Amino acid sequence: MSEPEIVRTTDAEQLAQSAAARLAKLIVSAEAAERPFHLVLTGGGVGIKTLAALRDEAKASGMKWSHVHLWWGDERFLPEGDPERNETQACEALIDDIDIPSHQVHPMPSWDGTDNHEAERGATNYSAALSVAARGRGPVPEFDVCLLGLGPDAHVASLFPGLPGVHEDEAAAIAVHDSPKPPPTRISLSLSSIRSARQVWVLASGEGKAEAVRLGVAGGSVDEAPVAGARGAEKTVFWVDEAAASEL
Repeated sequence: MSEPEIVRTTDAEQLAQSAAARLAKLIVSAEAAERPFHLVLTGGGVGIKTLAALRDEAKASGMKWSHVHLWWGDERFLPEGDPERNETQACEALIDDIDIPSHQVHPMPSWDGTDNHEAERGATNYSAALSVAARGRGPVPEFDVCLLGLGPDAHVASLFPGLPGVHEDEAAAIAVHDSPKPPPTRISLSLSSIRSARQVWVLASGEGKAEAVRLGVAGGSVDEAPVAGARGAEKTVFWVDEAAASEL
């Protein structure tokens, strides 16, 4: 796995703009090479800011989206359209304003209001969709960039300290129950899926994330800090503002 690179920015706004600008260049490069670009989206404050900045970058440059596939790192298992779903927020920030084929947007399943344990079926179905997109070359397509938000408790996606999901190494996507952060039921990529990405970008803003950033950069036990296991196959980048970098 790759060693972390740290990109420091002044604040969350500059972080989002800088990450979006680099991401746009990678998307354009993939188009020039006539190959698909698989991007894993994240939620959270700075994550959604980054998606909005990417939208603005794309509009300004006339960037094409016909070769891009959008996936999610995790999702709150809530009804479709719920404002707390990462999908809903990503649509508002980015997807509704870009010309991307609808079949290349791959949201995680939503809750139909019957049984939270249907999250297991949702995770299985998402794993199957990932496998189909991989075309026999593995359990997931070759993610070009996996964006990850970071919690103060050092969780990434919906992989929380002390929960068994951090050790899942077979399933591409898993159901998460008893999340310490509401809602309690979620679907998440496993760490093995995250690690398959060419590049993993961790986005962190604010003093409350400083200890989590330190643990993530240092590496160590994923039981204590799941972010410590979030590494890209070729590159790992921690995008941090000065407050989040204060303990490095």
